[in-house]
Amino acid sequence: MAAAVRGAEELELLERLLGLPGGNKYGVQGERKVPVLQSNNGPGLTGLMTIAAHLVRQARKDQLLGSTAEEKAVVQQWLEYRVTRVNGGSSKEDIRTILKVEAEKRILRVPLYFEQPDDKEQIATGICFPYSLQLDLNMHLEDKVYLAGNIFTLADILMYYGLHHIMVDLTVQEKENYLNVSRWFNHIQHYPGVRQHLPDVIFIKNRLYTNAH
Repeated sequence: MAAAVRGAEELELLERLLGLPGGNKYGVQGERKVPVLQSNNGPGLTGLMTIAAHLVRQARKDQLLGSTAEEKAVVQQWLEYRVTRVNGGSSKEDIRTILKVEAEKRILRVPLYFEQPDDKEQIATGICFPYSLQLDLNMHLEDKVYLAGNIFTLADILMYYGLHHIMVDLTVQEKENYLNVSRWFNHIQHYPGVRQHLPDVIFIKNRLYTNAH
C-alpha cells in the first residue's frame, strides 16, 4: 500500500505549489498527530485547515479560498470534510466511508451552502453542518469540475493529497465504481504544480466494467 501524505509533508507540498520559499518548521500534536506550524515570534498555528489557509494568504492567492460568500462556504465545507473524514491514516477499506457516504437524514442538492461549525464538539464528531449531513463525494462531483463548482480551490488540493494513498492502490474496477471521483482526481493530479513527486495514478479512458456506476 502506498504511504499516506502526512500533515507536515502535505503542507510542504502546498508551500511549493504556492511558490512560497519554504523554511517553515512543522510539528505534530496529540494522538491524531495534528500538524502545528511552529513560530519563534509567539504561539504557532494548529490544524491542517488553519495552517493551509494561512499559507494561501501568505502567498496572496486568496482566490483559492473562494471569491464569493457562497464559494467560501463551500470551500470551508469541503475542508471540514477533508479533516474529519479523510485523514492520513485512512485505508483502502475506508473507501465507502470516504468516497460514497450516505446521508444520515437528508441529501441536500446543490448549491451547497452551510454555516461554519461553531464549536469543537461539532468538528470532533464530524457533524459540522445543518441536517447532520454526511456528504457524498462521488455524487457531489457528478456535474462539477471542482469541489466548489467551476473554480479550483484549496479544497481540491488538500482532498487530492488526502486521497492519493487510497486512489493509487485501487483496482481498475474500483476506480470505475467511483467514476466521478476518478475523473476529478485525474484532473487535479494534472493541474500544474499539484502532484509534484507523488506517483501518477493511472486511469483507463475506456471503461472496462459496464456495470460500474
